[in-house]
Parts: sequence; C-alpha cells; structure tokens
Amino acid sequence: MKTKWLLLMVTLAVVIGSEPRTFAEDKAKTQRMASATIQLPIEGRLPPLDGATEWLNTPPLTTAELRGKVILVQFWTYTCINWLRTLPYVRAWGEKYKDHELVVIGMHSPEFAFEKNLENVRRAATEMTINYPVAVDSDHSIWRAFKNEYWPALYFIDGQGRIRHHQFGEGDYERSERIIQQLLTEAGYGDFDHSLVSVEARGLEVAADWSNLKTPENYLGYERTENFASPGGIISDKRRTYAIPTRLRINHWALSGDWTVGKQGAVLNRANGRIGYRFYARDLHLVMGPAAGGSPVRFRVLLDGRSPGGAHGLDVDEQGNGNVTAQRLYQLIRQPNPIMEREIEIEFLDAGVETFAFTFG
Repeated sequence: MKTKWLLLMVTLAVVIGSEPRTFAEDKAKTQRMASATIQLPIEGRLPPLDGATEWLNTPPLTTAELRGKVILVQFWTYTCINWLRTLPYVRAWGEKYKDHELVVIGMHSPEFAFEKNLENVRRAATEMTINYPVAVDSDHSIWRAFKNEYWPALYFIDGQGRIRHHQFGEGDYERSERIIQQLLTEAGYGDFDHSLVSVEARGLEVAADWSNLKTPENYLGYERTENFASPGGIISDKRRTYAIPTRLRINHWALSGDWTVGKQGAVLNRANGRIGYRFYARDLHLVMGPAAGGSPVRFRVLLDGRSPGGAHGLDVDEQGNGNVTAQRLYQLIRQPNPIMEREIEIEFLDAGVETFAFTFG
C-alpha cells in the first residue's frame, strides 16, 4: 500500500512540473515506474540444461547461447491442473515478448510414470498450443539442478544468467509480468508495450472457483492417498473386491468391484468397477488412462445418483457418458451456480482403466 501511494505522489509531481503530455504517455510512464519499484535479489544462477532427455519446438538450448537474454523457466507436468490454469499467461507472455529477447522454456518434469512417455508429452504440447521451447526432463536432472519441489514453478532469469525471482503455484500474474518487464528493461530490451496481457481462459485453463473450493487434491495410489472409505481398507498391490459405503463423508472416496491398488494408482481388473467421491468444488477432474497398450474404456458418471446434465465436464456428455482414450487429465464435472456438496460415482463399463489422482477447481 505504501509503495502504491508513493508511486501516485511521484507521478503527480512529474505531471504537474513538466510539459503537458497525453493520458496514454502518463499511463505508460506510470507502468514503467511500477516495474522499476520491484526489488529483486539474486537467488542463484541458471544451471546447465544438458540434463534434458529431449527438446520440443527447438534444437537443444545451452546456457551459453542464452546469455544476454531474459529467460522464464516453468516446471510443469501435463496432467497438473494447477499448471494448466497458469498456461494462458505463460503462453501470452511468450508471444508478447518473444521479439524483445524473452525466452520461455517449459521444463516438463513428470509426476507419474506415464508422463515420461515422449509421445504423451508431444501430444499434450500440441493440443495445448505450446509453441515455446520445451525441455523434456524425464530423469528430473534439471529439476534437481534448480532444487525445485513444485508444479508449477516459475523462475525469472536476467540477461546475466542470474535467477532473480521465483513463483510457486498459481496466481500473482501481474507481479510476474512486471518482473519480466523489469528484467527486459535492465537487459536493454525495454521498447515494448508496458500494458499487461489480457487472457481469456477456457476449458481446463479457467481459474479455480477458490471461494467454493473445499476439497483438496487426492491420489488413488496407496503411497499418497487419504480418506479411503471402502470397508477393510486398501490391500496394496493385490487384487481385491471392494465396496462403496451407503454414504460417503465429505472428501472421502471408495472403490467398488475388482481392483488392484498400486503405489501410484488403482487398476480395474474386471468391467463395471466404480469409484465414489464426495466433494465440494465447482470442478472435478480425474487423471486416468487405458492400461499400457490397452483399448479405450467406456465410463458413465452419476452426480448424486443422476445424470449430471448441465453440471457435466468437458469429457462427458449431459447423460454422463465418456471414453478414456489416452493417459491424461479428464474433466468430469463443472457445476453451474450454486456450487454445493455433491457425490460423484464413476462406473467403468470396460476393464483395464488406470486411475491416478483427483483434482478440483
């Protein structure tokens, strides 16, 4: 608050004590001054990038050839909903400042084993219109070099190869763009439009409804799952027939049918298995896919025992029908207002689906 007040007073003094200027000129000057007020420490240096197992959209990049450019590094993994909701901004920054020596690099460091599959990453990058360079970091070599622990994570690197700022998680987009502008100006590339980008997010990229988000992310593998409610609990790495209780408590989940619960996820062994989850959120997503080399899997979604109708997500119709065709994140529910506590039941009509994580928005 004090910084904004000081900025306003300085701007007024400049306007009053100088020759008349247009509103647009004053606005541009104010925006440049806003960028200049951000104090940025030196957090380290850009580590070598030779740990990448593959590069997309570019030949391999090195720290030497990037010297003098401003670099925005983002760690991502393609099924992460938190990363997906940042993508419209990163995509827009890359496009706006690409002719002003900003290099955006997406570091794809996988969370699940199937995200190491290069064709999965390539397909996701194409479908999500990622045109900037992508380092495929399947061995987490670059992840470790940055000492990173988060998806998504942004690192802002100046023209001298120094890390000057980081942003973990979603949000703070205005500050992030101001920092990009400041680093470009410091590097001598300040001849750009200082207004902020405007994005129109759609589908999975729409920001979460934070005021109505009361259910956290959860995993279906025994290593990280919470609130599993099927009677008898999980039998790790062995086939078992599970049942869903008559009523689930909020933020609890259960299985029905013949499943094998592994470290990372749960695999359905016979058709007509079900997953139940009681949640409070606008959106419900499930990371899943056919078993390796398997055929597509049909499924049906019920919301409070009925077809979802207008609350259906991108990957199901109003009757709740959908198909698992690839290893990715599927949006099953997007509630219209009013948002309320609901119970979803997902019935898989075919065997062979692998399920990994629920995320909400």
